[in-house]
Amino acid sequence: MPVPDRGVPLSLAEDRKAAIHEVTYDLQLVVPEDRNEPLTGTMAIGFDHRGSGPIVIDFVPDTATRVALNGETVAFRHENEHLITAGRGLVETGNVLSVDFSAGDASLNRNPDYLYALFVPDRARQAIPVFDQPNLKARWSLTLQVPAEWVVLSNGEATRVEASGAGTRYEFAQTEPIPTYLFTFVAGVFESIRAERGGRTMTMYHRESDPGKVARNAPEVFDLHATALGWLEDYTAHPYPFGKFDFVLIPSFQFGGMEHPGAIHYRASSLMLDDEVPQSRLLGRASLIAHETAHMWFGDLVTMDWFNDVWTKEVFANFMAARIVEPSFPEVNHELRFLNSHYPSAYAVDRTPGANSIRQGLDNLNDAGSLYGAIIYQKAPIVMRKLEALVGKDQFREGMREYIRRFAFDNATWPDLIAILDARSERDLVAWSRSWVEEAGMPDVRLSVADGRLGMEERDTRGRGLTWPQAHRISYGGPSGDDASLVHDTRPEEGHALALTDVEPGGAIPPEARFILPNRAGEGYAAYHVPEPHLHGLLESVNRIPDPVDRGAAWITLWEALLNQEVEVAAFMQEAQFAVSTESIELIRDRVSGYLRSAYWRFLTPADRLLRAAQLESLYLAAMDGAAGARERYGFFKAWLDVVQTPEGVRQLERFWSGREDAGVNLSEWDEAEMALELAVRGVANADSILAAQWDRIEDPDRHARFEALLDPLSSDAERRNTWFQNLRDLENRAQESWVLEGVRYLNHPLRAQQAEPLIRPSLNLVLEIQETGDIFFPKRWLDAVLGGHQTQSAADAVEAFLGQLPPTYPDRLKGKILQSADGLTRAARISGS
Repeated sequence: MPVPDRGVPLSLAEDRKAAIHEVTYDLQLVVPEDRNEPLTGTMAIGFDHRGSGPIVIDFVPDTATRVALNGETVAFRHENEHLITAGRGLVETGNVLSVDFSAGDASLNRNPDYLYALFVPDRARQAIPVFDQPNLKARWSLTLQVPAEWVVLSNGEATRVEASGAGTRYEFAQTEPIPTYLFTFVAGVFESIRAERGGRTMTMYHRESDPGKVARNAPEVFDLHATALGWLEDYTAHPYPFGKFDFVLIPSFQFGGMEHPGAIHYRASSLMLDDEVPQSRLLGRASLIAHETAHMWFGDLVTMDWFNDVWTKEVFANFMAARIVEPSFPEVNHELRFLNSHYPSAYAVDRTPGANSIRQGLDNLNDAGSLYGAIIYQKAPIVMRKLEALVGKDQFREGMREYIRRFAFDNATWPDLIAILDARSERDLVAWSRSWVEEAGMPDVRLSVADGRLGMEERDTRGRGLTWPQAHRISYGGPSGDDASLVHDTRPEEGHALALTDVEPGGAIPPEARFILPNRAGEGYAAYHVPEPHLHGLLESVNRIPDPVDRGAAWITLWEALLNQEVEVAAFMQEAQFAVSTESIELIRDRVSGYLRSAYWRFLTPADRLLRAAQLESLYLAAMDGAAGARERYGFFKAWLDVVQTPEGVRQLERFWSGREDAGVNLSEWDEAEMALELAVRGVANADSILAAQWDRIEDPDRHARFEALLDPLSSDAERRNTWFQNLRDLENRAQESWVLEGVRYLNHPLRAQQAEPLIRPSLNLVLEIQETGDIFFPKRWLDAVLGGHQTQSAADAVEAFLGQLPPTYPDRLKGKILQSADGLTRAARISGS
């Protein structure tokens, strides 16, 4: 047999899927006290086998010391990240292949007093010997020996805990069938809380040192999980399938969450919220919990056959989460929430030359991480709503129930699901899927007005001749009632509103129409272009559009127009400042505030920023004074902290940090740390002493370690900052990815962008290695952190030069990620003229 390529090639996976069945894993590991020593143990893989050998096991480290097949020691070799044995002695049923080995550390996330296994998408093989592909589901058993004071969490229920030598031995019950990427164990110093909701007992593990924060958050966290479980059991007509339901809160976890059945992982700060956080953080927590819980059915119970369909598990998790959170937030406009949560992020990729399709090809699992991004998390739910509308809500739900019944504890493909839904619809869903799912990009829709009639041209700018079946809800707006005098008023009296009238292409646009809104209620998805007078009218009128969803859609349209240089920066910022001070809907206000601050940092030259800084600082301080409640006041404070730049503003920030002046908000330990970090990046004279003092202040050990990791990239010494960056070339210095990303963002902050510009090329040189060694979101987040603070043409030229010199063998998807992240820089350079 030819030696398979590195990674998990599709051809190898297909051969194994045809030959290997009924897989079980029995893993026994010893975790040493010293984290510099490897974990050691044995993996016993049980399986049935059709045909003859050899047997190829995926295992990156070359640390196997013995391999036995059905009790007999056998010869093996390690090549191209695989353990290979001839397979002599195989029988049809009941084979057991045992491997003695030392575990690799790359996916075990080892810290001084805890570790956690994170194996998505193909990183199990970096630690343990397995068949690392999603369509060879297996039942897992685990025995783990750990230091005496540690506790252990895994997918299965702990069946025995006993002292063993100087440590503790944990044995776990066999799991239901799950793929390798969902197997996990967490071991370390954790506290736990048990709670019961609806007859189900749940356990939360955490390391939070503030008991008040735990007491404030824990009841709501348990409630949100219970709500999500109940909703999903009702929607799918299938009970929760994995027995126990526990979750662990991990400091600086790489993702928001990870859906390991029976042992969900969360980033601790995503669930343990500070006092008075904005509504968006509360909604974000609820959505994250609903998303990970939805995965128990979509991804865990029914798993994609291959990672080219990874988007199916993510789209249903986000799609369901949007519905699940609604009852917990009756005061929120959830159509607006969906619009805000999905359209801007999806557009941010689809507008770029690096845009990718929702469903992508995949020849090797070592490239699976590049499939993740805003297209599968944000665009796909928009597309799924369109599919639900085509099929009908009731038929769609019945189709989903059939999908769950048919493929429970098994694997499925996107064509499997489309076939189920196609049988319930009169539309040709296969043809619909080609445009929306199989191809990249979005339609380009240009509106025009000629002879009082609306014209619309829809194009495929990539030249494929595609059409995207959908409805575009286009409206024009003008003064309501007889108040025609308002047509030319840019600041009408409070209480006056604008009336919106829907119009079809070819329909009449009256002369008094002030503006055109191309995407009313967020029903369409496209790159919309509005005629110049009606676009400027939309900008002047946006704050008077009465319906919140329409108003939110208008702001998204205007931001896209700004990026396309169809709207002037100064005019956009003027209306955005007005919205920050007057908008009553928090979701819209937060969105517009984010746009305003992005325009401030990216589209104004440094000199123009200084001229505008006092305005924005005063805007947010005044908004704090006039805020309706503590939560709104805290949100305005955080926005002020982002933009403060004037000498007086920076002095005031230092007074807030030192406690000499009350900021008027409750500040957490990390809020105080962030103030110190922001002072440092602004280059205050005593920056290093402020950082040292803040380092001494922090009591929580995990937050202390996080802050310490930022001291070098925020140092006032440019050579120290540069040395920190150069050290990132070593894999071990990139192990704490979230800390690295924070440091890289500060290194490339707009106030330090000029000094950091020479680091762009070396940062891009690292991207391929980062993709090969890092977790799934690390490459794109690295690119965003590197490029997000820059705005000059010379910075854009550095990226262009790198792309122009890439060899033909450079991965296309990774090149696409670079183009996605560089798009904002390219536009910023054009708009700012820097």
